[in-house]
Amino acid sequence: MKRSFRQILGWQRGRPAWGAAMVAGLGCALPLLLGLFSGHPGFLWATVGAFQAAKANPLHRLGMLRMLLLIALGACSAGLGFWAASLPMVSLGLFAFYGLLLAWLQRYGTEAGKLGIGLAICLCLGQGQSGVADFNNPQAIAVLFALGGLWVTLLAFGLRGLHGLRMWPYMPRFMSLMKVLRRHARRTPIRQWRMHALTYILAAALGGLVVNLAQLPRGYWLTLAVFTTLQMNLQRSFARALQASLGVLGAAAVLIYMGHSLADPPLMVMIMLPLVILSRAFQAHHYGLFVLQTTLCFLLLAETLAQDWYLPEIRLINATIGVGLALSVSLLMTGLLRLIRRPSSRKTTATAPATNDARKDDEISPLR
Repeated sequence: MKRSFRQILGWQRGRPAWGAAMVAGLGCALPLLLGLFSGHPGFLWATVGAFQAAKANPLHRLGMLRMLLLIALGACSAGLGFWAASLPMVSLGLFAFYGLLLAWLQRYGTEAGKLGIGLAICLCLGQGQSGVADFNNPQAIAVLFALGGLWVTLLAFGLRGLHGLRMWPYMPRFMSLMKVLRRHARRTPIRQWRMHALTYILAAALGGLVVNLAQLPRGYWLTLAVFTTLQMNLQRSFARALQASLGVLGAAAVLIYMGHSLADPPLMVMIMLPLVILSRAFQAHHYGLFVLQTTLCFLLLAETLAQDWYLPEIRLINATIGVGLALSVSLLMTGLLRLIRRPSSRKTTATAPATNDARKDDEISPLR
């Protein structure tokens, strides 16, 4: 307990990134204020794109490249999610693909896993926002997402100029980058990763299909709960899985209660902007905490201008279904893995006495 408590308290290493935090705050402030005064739902996607791009630190060597990569892939993910919201089989295949993509990226290290969870969140928001407002154009959503991200990129270039840095740094060699990724991939056994990937595929596909077939409003509460719960390492033990699931559900309940209590877009914008700045300044390096922090910020940004906070039970039911679905699939796959390992363990225990007798005969035979 002391060790885990110290790890929770020491999740932030190094100094706060106040430069990147100010870029994130200014980048999200403009589309939020425009959406507040105009009431147009398109500014929601510009805000989400701005926050997606602001996750990268522009002062790092590859910060600008990562920022553009987050913008391009995030815009495609949001547009694809919105387009597949009315097609059940396409939604099933798309969420299964993103579950596989997230598991594959996690194999190559923490930073690659952070990229994967960001893309999964954009996909969930794209599918869940379908039918919420009279804005039914996936191409326009992708363009607005990219415009919000490019606005943050412009601010990031200005920040690099203030620090006297190159506008575009030197690129690393492709072969050296591949060597680093292969080194990360070899740390995880391939059989363990296959079960991990299969869990992600089944849970993500079922979550996307349930939202599509049931036509759940604000369905991203369900799919985001699925992806967030899966990141909590549910395969270790039943007690650990239950604690992680209850923690995710509790965080969702607190968030829903806060939104229902405020239920005022101007007040939520005033609270959200300082929260975005603090969240980016103290961005978690630990992967699990990063997932919780990023998911909560994306949810708050997506719900800041919402006008239906008088229906909190819809959000709570969706989050409960998502947590239960992720927990059920994880426990099912863990049980199947134990059943598969039982025959092999029996074979090893059966062959162990024979090998011991053979070793004894080999040791005694020279003395005969």
